[in-house]
Amino acid sequence: MTSQRISQLVKEMTLKEKAAQLLQLAAPFYEAGDGQITGPMESLGISETEVNDAGSVLGIAEAEKIIQIQQAYLAKSRLGIPLLFMADIIHGFKTIFPIPLAMGCSWDLELAERSAEVAAKEAAVSGLHVTFAPMADLVRDPRWGRVMESTGEDPYLNALFARAMVRGFQGEDLTHDTDHVAACVKHFAAYGLAEGGRDYNTVDLSERSLREYYLPGLQGCAGGRL
Repeated sequence: MTSQRISQLVKEMTLKEKAAQLLQLAAPFYEAGDGQITGPMESLGISETEVNDAGSVLGIAEAEKIIQIQQAYLAKSRLGIPLLFMADIIHGFKTIFPIPLAMGCSWDLELAERSAEVAAKEAAVSGLHVTFAPMADLVRDPRWGRVMESTGEDPYLNALFARAMVRGFQGEDLTHDTDHVAACVKHFAAYGLAEGGRDYNTVDLSERSLREYYLPGLQGCAGGRL
């Protein structure tokens, strides 16, 4: 799709349609078929209209099922904007590789890039478009439950691994590439500094620490100076 066509679509979209593109729903909302959403998900009050307008789906990774859901979705879409299918691909997809923390111990950037490339190809043929990886968070508190998603506690090494994995996931050019997926780098800067090792907890740090320790990982993914 050309940038000109994208610009035209944005002009045609209503504010509600633009907001809907930011909504991501979990797999059960699209896999339920004639069944009924129950439990905590039912209490969210997600309407059928919101399901039909949402921009992306988390947790479906099966090509045939994705094709069926996509066709049904597009049949109801006013502008024909397809759903994005996303998943957390942390250390391999079909082929399982060492967790990022173990990869960081190897100091082998080439192998990290190759493992992401393999995972991307397996994910792409399964219908996925985006992975929530790599995790560029700097982690120094072993109590945090997501330590294993990080490549370590050194800002520079962490940034190098994040950059290598982005290259592996995305390749050279995603525009016409069917063997790679987009990398959604996570999380927000300093997310890994949650107090007490408790996920989603308060973070308290100086601007100097933020720039010196916690931003380099994100800068590495963006190809910035390290």
